[in-house]
Formats: sequence, structure tokens, C-alpha cells
Amino acid sequence: MINPARVLCIGEILFDYLADQPGRSLEQVASWTAYPGGAPANVASGLVKLGIPSALISAVGMDEPGNRLLQLLQQVGVQTSGIQQYSTAPTRQVFVLRSDEGEREFAGFGERQSNEFADTLLQASQIPEKLFLDADFLVLGTLALAYPQSREAIIHALKMADRYNLKILVDINWRPVFWSNPLDARRFIPDLLKQVDFVKLSAEEAELFFNTTDPISIHSQLDSIEGVMITDGQKGCSYSLGEFQGKIPGFAVNVVDTTGAGDAFVAGFIHQIYQYGIRGLNDPETIQKMIIYASAVAALTVTKPGAFTAQPTEAEVEAFLKSF
Repeated sequence: MINPARVLCIGEILFDYLADQPGRSLEQVASWTAYPGGAPANVASGLVKLGIPSALISAVGMDEPGNRLLQLLQQVGVQTSGIQQYSTAPTRQVFVLRSDEGEREFAGFGERQSNEFADTLLQASQIPEKLFLDADFLVLGTLALAYPQSREAIIHALKMADRYNLKILVDINWRPVFWSNPLDARRFIPDLLKQVDFVKLSAEEAELFFNTTDPISIHSQLDSIEGVMITDGQKGCSYSLGEFQGKIPGFAVNVVDTTGAGDAFVAGFIHQIYQYGIRGLNDPETIQKMIIYASAVAALTVTKPGAFTAQPTEAEVEAFLKSF
């Protein structure tokens, strides 16, 4: 019998086409390698590898890439009853350039426009309510807000999360290339943040949306939430969780590809909530352990290309932490 999903992740699943030649422009890249990705899918996969049953709510095309992604999720152990398939739109693909240092740059969607892919068609009415009965967490990004139909699905999921008392975590995951009008994000994202419990964002996103990289300041601006975490690559993570604040330096690792690092951090943080319970946020030393663990999951993920394939198991994270 399949254990019910404890964490629901809603949003895009796709193939990242990573440039095989780092440091080249879009026109100069000679070949690409496809890796499964999409922030919510990355979190769901990362959680399962850490031992937390998870489900993905998303939409793919009724095509070979969509079928392959479904199969990959099932192989990992992510529950797929919340995946919708459509014959009228293809599974999303994103082309990603890489710098020599492993940093990525989203280079668009090939010959298609951002709003032509299946994930934009996610229907609220087709989201299985039974998934929410046994879940504790809803995790989402903001990309689905860029399209009318998937935005309605997000609103619906938030209402069900509220009805069934799920904690809600949002990773802003700002990608302007997904938005036909980036100004819409200024309207929809702040409204979303009023409805969640935890916010994870990068230092760049903190500066863009809040004009500060101080988590205490952001926490005070979002006074209804339980915590803010700001990640900044190898510089580490600053946080304001409950009544406690701090900063944990990042791990020095050999960076191959930063795709999925933030998603891995989210998976690691939620794993620690299960490890210590939500009451762990009442203790500053426990919070530090949580952030160190989440940072270790992220650090291990950047040492290999792709997101799914690079994600560590619980045993690998423990071994990594013991080595420091």
C-alpha cells in the first residue's frame, strides 16, 4: 500500500535542456542535454529521496516527454495522481545556459511562447481533494501565477490547504522569461505571500521584491507568516524563523550546476520540520541544525548536473555532514 503523501507540491514539471558547453551564448551552444526539472517537481523528488512521501500536482502534454516525466516521477516514488495530461499542448521545455562556474541563465523555450505549454492548462476542478486529507504541507513557486488557468488552480489549492490546515511554503523562484507581462508578478506575488506560512527566496529576489536582503525586515513586512529564509549560494542562508534570526554560511563544494539548488534547500528544510516537529522552530539551536541540513542538501545537489539526478538521499546527507 502506498503511504499517503505528506507534502503536496503544485506547479510546473518540465525538461531543462542544459547547454553541454558552459560559457557559451545561445547561438554558440552546439548541443544540449535534457534533464527533468521544474521547481515543484524538484522539491517533490527531493523529499522522496529524503524519505518524505510526496505528490506532485501539475500538467504535462500527452506526448513522449510528458509520458517520460510521469515515468520518472513514478520511478523516484513521487505520487502522480495529481498530474493532468493534455493533448492540446506540449510538455514544457526550457533551454538553460551555464557559466564556467556552473551558474545558469534561462534562455527561453525554443520556438514556442511561454503560454503554449501544458502546465499552463492545470485545471482547479481536476485537482484531487483527497490528496489534501493526509497532507501536512503545500509547496509552490510563483510561475503558475503567470497564466490564468494555472493561477486559478493555485488559488483553489490554497483554499483547500487552508480548509485542511496544511502549512504552506512558497519559494518565489522568480523567472521573468515565464511572464508575458512581468508587471503582473508585482500584483500576484505579493497577494500570494499574504496567504502562506514560510517564504524562501534568493538574495536577488529579496532585493527585487522587498528592497532588502534582511530577513527580519521581510518577516516584519509579512507579519502573518512564521518564517523567511534567504539563500545566497555559497554565501549561505540568512533567516528569521519564529522569534529567532541568524545566518549559516554555505558549504564549499565543487559547483557543476546550480539548477535545483533552492528546491533542494526547500526539501531539506521540510525534512527537518518532520525530524524535529514544528515546535523545533521555538529553539534557536534546533533552527540552526535545520538550516545547516537544508544547506547540505543544496550543496550536494550542485555537485552534479540536473536537479532530479543530483538530489541526495538521507544517508548521503548524513555522511556529508559528518565529513565537515
